[in-house]
Amino acid sequence: MNSKLQIKNVTLADKDMKSGLFQYIMTLGDGSRARLFYSSTPEWKLTGVTRMLNVPCPLCRKDYYCGCFEKNADLFDRQINDQDLIPASMRS
Repeated sequence: MNSKLQIKNVTLADKDMKSGLFQYIMTLGDGSRARLFYSSTPEWKLTGVTRMLNVPCPLCRKDYYCGCFEKNADLFDRQINDQDLIPASMRS
């Protein structure tokens, strides 16, 4: 696993219970941040990742939008599920 992509914490940013959409802010160990978009219908799944431009990308070092975080969405989802960073109580 890439040590640059270790999730430090995840906080709820917004939720829409009616449509089942949730938005979280993820902070990585190096200070990079991203928005995680989850859908709870029909089942709980990660639908998108967007890097916030607070620091350059830890992978490609670009200072503008790149696709590195989107390419690693499965890695982020796996870390979140394995470490229970989004408890079930925050999912509903």
